[in-house]
Amino acid sequence: MQQYGVEIELDAEVGEGIYSNLALITHSTSEFILDFATVMPGLPKARIKSRVVLTPEHAKRLLRSLQENIVRYESTIGKIEIPTPTSAQHSGPKMGEA
Repeated sequence: MQQYGVEIELDAEVGEGIYSNLALITHSTSEFILDFATVMPGLPKARIKSRVVLTPEHAKRLLRSLQENIVRYESTIGKIEIPTPTSAQHSGPKMGEA
């Protein structure tokens, strides 16, 4: 991979990061928009915490880079399992349950 020699700065506020357990992706002909949000249990609303706007070319580069990193992660740490929701998890609370 070619290195471009770009110096990258990371200020303290951005370096803390933002927790997200929901990503929403939309696109137009000229850009991809990634909105990152946090969904809290029992609350019907999620607030978008961060938005990243990418060109289609950069979105594809991100996809490739993320895939490469997932392969590396799984080869070192183990397979990432994505649980399959059961119908009981989607049916909501039953009578008498909170």
